Amino acid sequence: MLCRDIIEIMEKKYPVSCALDWDNVGLLVGDPEKEVKRIYVALDATAEVIEAAAEVHADLLVTHHPLIFSGMRQVRTDEFTGKRIIRLIQENIAYYAMHTNYDVMGMAELSERVMGLWEGRILEVTCPESPIDGKPQGIGRVADLREAVSLAECCEQVKRRFHLEHVKVFGELQAPVQRIAISPGAGKSMLRAALRAGADVLITGDIDHHTGIDAVAQGLAIVDGGHYGIEQIFIQDMADFFEKSIPEVVVSIAPVCHPFQII
Repeated sequence: MLCRDIIEIMEKKYPVSCALDWDNVGLLVGDPEKEVKRIYVALDATAEVIEAAAEVHADLLVTHHPLIFSGMRQVRTDEFTGKRIIRLIQENIAYYAMHTNYDVMGMAELSERVMGLWEGRILEVTCPESPIDGKPQGIGRVADLREAVSLAECCEQVKRRFHLEHVKVFGELQAPVQRIAISPGAGKSMLRAALRAGADVLITGDIDHHTGIDAVAQGLAIVDGGHYGIEQIFIQDMADFFEKSIPEVVVSIAPVCHPFQII
């Protein structure tokens, strides 16, 4: 199947028009007319991921986070982003990034399901009218548990459902929480949305000291499972999507590999 045909299938479910204005999604490197027999899926286009894609003879690399975010004046082997771009070209691997369009049209609902929430509402509407069904879509979800649990129990649930060894938590561990907001990735910008929604806790990643203590001061606990820790669900979800939608293409995935360790 041609790369452009695969892109058409992807963008039918995850339209690029649903991406946020600052984002950079779509085919970032390669030939849209390239024949694709194997796809490699990962969260980031690291040097290790690109080498792994080359080792399995992937024709197309699909990641969540874009390798190229802003304009580049040079593409050189002595600059780490340029080196990766050149390596993709040398290996004849097309490269596609699906970031906030996936967050809006996939990650929000997926994270709700993984967390075991029901009847969730959009945490922050970013796409008032989806090109698929005309309904509003957006970042994150907020939902009520059937019964309140302690913040400590909520933390354990996050660890269990996202297969995490640890989480960072701001708030009183014995405090009851019932309204749960979840926004995978960097959740600092979602604080106001969670407060507006009346959430008791926000499950997200990349929360710094001041954001955490300010949230608690306003009555919102934070469970930080890490940017990678929550968003790694993208990898298997997209593999499942390709295997169901394009069964003639072989799909390989990057192993879950957290980018830092706590010792």
